[in-house]
Amino acid sequence: MSIPKEPRQLMINLMYLVLTAMLALNVSAEVMNAFFTLDKGNTQTMKVVDAQLDETEKGLNKLLEDGSKAKFRPITPAIAEVRGLTKGFDEFIDQVRNELIDGSGNINGSVDAGDFKEEHEGELKYIRGKKNKDITTRLLVEEGRGEEIKAKIVETRAQLIAAYTKLVTEHGKAFGISESEAQSSINSVANEMPFNVDDTEWEGTDKVSWSDFKFRQMPVAAVLPLLSQMQADLKSSEANMVNSMASLAGGRVVEFDSFFPVVKADRSYVIGGEKINATVSVGSYSSSIGAGNIRITADGRSLKVKSDGTADLPITASGTGQKTISLGVSVTNPLTGEVTKGDSKFTYEVGQRSVAVSADQMNVFYIGVDNPVTVSASGVSSNDVRVNASGPISINKAGKGYVVKAQKPGDAKITVTAKGKPLGSFDFRVKRIPNPVARLGKKDDGSMGNGEFKAQGGLIAWLDNFDFDAKCKIQGFKVIRVPKRQDPITVVNPGGTFNSEAKRIVRAATPGDTYYFNDVKGRCPGDNAGRKLNSMVFNIR
Repeated sequence: MSIPKEPRQLMINLMYLVLTAMLALNVSAEVMNAFFTLDKGNTQTMKVVDAQLDETEKGLNKLLEDGSKAKFRPITPAIAEVRGLTKGFDEFIDQVRNELIDGSGNINGSVDAGDFKEEHEGELKYIRGKKNKDITTRLLVEEGRGEEIKAKIVETRAQLIAAYTKLVTEHGKAFGISESEAQSSINSVANEMPFNVDDTEWEGTDKVSWSDFKFRQMPVAAVLPLLSQMQADLKSSEANMVNSMASLAGGRVVEFDSFFPVVKADRSYVIGGEKINATVSVGSYSSSIGAGNIRITADGRSLKVKSDGTADLPITASGTGQKTISLGVSVTNPLTGEVTKGDSKFTYEVGQRSVAVSADQMNVFYIGVDNPVTVSASGVSSNDVRVNASGPISINKAGKGYVVKAQKPGDAKITVTAKGKPLGSFDFRVKRIPNPVARLGKKDDGSMGNGEFKAQGGLIAWLDNFDFDAKCKIQGFKVIRVPKRQDPITVVNPGGTFNSEAKRIVRAATPGDTYYFNDVKGRCPGDNAGRKLNSMVFNIR
């Protein structure tokens, strides 16, 4: 794109560059920190559940030392298979995480201190490329890693269910389980498994795939908790399955020594007045504990514990900024009566709706051309945004943006709403395309050599420093030849190309002649009638 010569146009272009940069920086540091907090919470939860599963395995192995329990020993390799599948998926996701962190950092092929901004008390914090959207889009969408994640989830889920199915179908009779009970147990494990892919949520959007919907233009800081949430869902599924397998042995192994409230929320960023639907549960919950032995609190308020050991935590957002809810859990061991307590925090961000509408090219809408427009609304889903126009314009969706068509000069307004709530209205001016400059060749006045002048084929209308793809045409003009010491000769020429009469007097040019091009008229896209353009005078040398 050429640099405009007019100071006003240069200033307008610079203003749009600044606006674009400001929109790109719309995500606040507080929101980024909330993403890191959520990711860290997921990681901590998985560590706690892992430790509890180790205790469950330890207790089960001790139980199976009893000779009377020998028939239940096939449970041990089945549990090992389940935990091995979880470990394989975790290693795969950790590899993807490392590729994102390094790809948005120093890109040296490994995750090291160069990928982080600072080190605090021996812990690397704040990845360097936390706002980078290019690496997530390229790696997870364009290069297919996102679809690999989806396939890995589907494959691992199927393998987990297959491992459990094999155990109860091949050894169910020895365990004293009927075929109907075995099938019911299999169905229960599959239906209660949170580790899954929702492959329908992106349908009806402008996205082309699950990974496109999930990851395109998402900053690295937001993708990391998405990935760790997948791992946390798998860890929860692993815990349910291992506990279910252990319970087949008929022994009540409740040897947990610590608990951690686990929160699963439908979102962690909301606008004031909107609701968060969250569920609080106990890490590595076992059905043998019973809901009556569990107490869950949120900011000191007791929540109703359901039969599956979880409690709903509805949150209505208010105010703005980062909010924290203190969670607590106490579990009574049904065997020993011992009460164990744990606590955690759930952090979420409350923002405000904002919207910006900017004309992609200059600060007005022009008649006769497509005016591309970008609508950026933060704090609301793009699927909920509705854009309407009033005044002498119309607006329609086009790709990822909008196109405005203008009919006549005047004032126009664009209004943006989401779910019936107004986000903002923006005033624009509607103008005709600026007057083009009529030229003969590349000149609009002055002297011209005899041979160069005779080689011209007509007049052309030029739009200087106009960023739109628009072309104006010459409707007609008068060409007057004033030979040296002779009477003037006038020809009326329709259109921009010289007709036969105009060609005749142009080719008769000799040094010393003067040619006048008067009454020049042109017509641009959107014009109902022609407009008067500049006259020209050429002295032939």
